[in-house]
Amino acid sequence: MTNEVWWRLGVFMSILMIMMLIEWRMPARKAPIKSSKRWFANFGLVFASSVIARLLVPVGLTAVALYNAQHGIGLFNTINLPSIVVIVLSLLLLDIVIYWQHRLFHRVPILWRLHRVHHADAHVDTSTGLRFHPIEIVLSILVKLIAVSLLGVPAIAVLIFEITLNGLAMFNHANIRLPPAIEKPVRLVLMTQILHRIHHSQRPSETNSNYGFSVIWWDWIFGSYKGEAVKADNELKIGLKEYPATKQNASLWGLLLMPFKTPITSKPSTSKPSTSKSVTQNQSH
Repeated sequence: MTNEVWWRLGVFMSILMIMMLIEWRMPARKAPIKSSKRWFANFGLVFASSVIARLLVPVGLTAVALYNAQHGIGLFNTINLPSIVVIVLSLLLLDIVIYWQHRLFHRVPILWRLHRVHHADAHVDTSTGLRFHPIEIVLSILVKLIAVSLLGVPAIAVLIFEITLNGLAMFNHANIRLPPAIEKPVRLVLMTQILHRIHHSQRPSETNSNYGFSVIWWDWIFGSYKGEAVKADNELKIGLKEYPATKQNASLWGLLLMPFKTPITSKPSTSKPSTSKSVTQNQSH
């Protein structure tokens, strides 16, 4: 755990460079906005989020996990289970928490104001996987802090989860297209690029599907899986209709102010999701 920062930074930079290199050599789609402009805004948002999150939530998740273990706080710190079982269960439960957090950010209007910064990107690539408003990042950290404490997640599981979550978020947002022979078996386990681009579609029924950042299982179980979009992957309209591919969509300052400038014009649907169809809502996104 003493090398946590280097592990996280090393894996993060490695996956980032690999995905961006593959995007450069074999892009799946052409970006409607110049990449250099988008990258400045998207990566600038990463920097701003990191600084703000560190100031508002100075305690790291692994430090909280270690404290919980020392003081017997949380479920797994009060029951006797093999370490490997605890780690596996912790990873699965944390991933379910993130799935429902993501789904909640789509359904609650005030949370959607924050999350639409991510969906407003008119193109999806590796940098989009890092494009989240600082307030959303802080809220996500608080959600994970609560989950880690209630469950008594061990520090090693926290480290594995954080590294894996970040890595897979960059992987499934990457502007690449796996060969069908590889993509079909991979999508049985992981959220692939094609599946996640459906989530970034402008169609509400498609936007409100495929919420998973890592495995696809929770979308299957909770009825939000969509294997195909109405249009083919290369014809899919990405982003939000109210945020076209303009300067505002590639401006760091514009992204920081986005949740506070454009009001939500409609409320999310209150209808319950079925097991065969993805969740829909009435927001024009």
